[in-house]
Amino acid sequence: MSDPSTDPAGHLASTGTSSEVTGAGERGTLAERATLAPPAEPDQPAGHGVSLNSVGPWWASDVARGPRAIPREFSGGSQAESLWLRASSLRPGCPLVSVSSADGGVGRSTLTAALGGVLALASPAPIVAVDATARAWGGLGHRVVRGSAASAWDASVAETKLADPRTAEELMQRGPTGLRVLVGESKMTAQRRPPTWSEMFGVIGHLRSVYAMALLDLPAADNTPTWRALGWATVPVLVSRATVDALQHTMRLLAHLKAAGLDQVAESAVVVVMTTTHSTAREVRAVEQLARQAATHLVRVPFDPVLARPDPLDPRSLSKATRTALTEVAAAVVDRCPADPGPHEGASVA
Repeated sequence: MSDPSTDPAGHLASTGTSSEVTGAGERGTLAERATLAPPAEPDQPAGHGVSLNSVGPWWASDVARGPRAIPREFSGGSQAESLWLRASSLRPGCPLVSVSSADGGVGRSTLTAALGGVLALASPAPIVAVDATARAWGGLGHRVVRGSAASAWDASVAETKLADPRTAEELMQRGPTGLRVLVGESKMTAQRRPPTWSEMFGVIGHLRSVYAMALLDLPAADNTPTWRALGWATVPVLVSRATVDALQHTMRLLAHLKAAGLDQVAESAVVVVMTTTHSTAREVRAVEQLARQAATHLVRVPFDPVLARPDPLDPRSLSKATRTALTEVAAAVVDRCPADPGPHEGASVA
């Protein structure tokens, strides 16, 4: 990964790689994307008049009144009860949760689907996960049951129509817990392709007027647009494998973020360590302790064979230890989001 620490925040140069498709056969550069505006807040225009007040499908209704019942698989702990209460208190603003990493192949899509599944259980209002990887393979598409052929490409074609909740919902796949998922486009033809970064950020800006929270499944943080997406995030989530190299690379990424002037990203980031074996080597545990000192909040997700399978992911089917770890990640995310301080009754158990 090139060292972006020499590039001041807000002026990241075009030194990263560019694999974007800007047309049927045309390619762009990161330099051409350097002035991308962040996805608009729901109550502000996103270039096409997106307004929370004009479409507010759930904040203006009784959907988000009071906490949801806690599924029995997550019951029995104060952390789950706190998460369910806090999730019912989210204010308008559609927080962005940007999921990235220092390396590829660390389980970002798996973590996005699992975390989104837990948040969808806890939040009375709908949560959306977006495949923003701009790649034509893998990703969130393996973690949902496809009810249609709709993808991120269709969302980019819909443009301003996404501000209508009915249009947005028609393009969504559903996870087992009700998580809305905008999957990536798997074709590379003259008719269909993965959206460019600028198109993707436009899609996200419109979806923010419809959903309570947006989780972005991003590429590894080795290019300018991903760094910008991390900088715009309400909650940055950095995923690492439980290996010495991956943990060291995550610590370097945190250091580079600070050196680039993105201190708030590094300080608010939630680091999630994905374990791929039943046992962890001593040297890995030692480096993980160093990573805990470098990160504000670090959570280890234990090995779980359900996470390893490329199937629709229901967090209720995970082991107790894995559910507990994901609850901690979800609680850390929600705690960093704006919420209504008003009192709520306690959450019940389903």
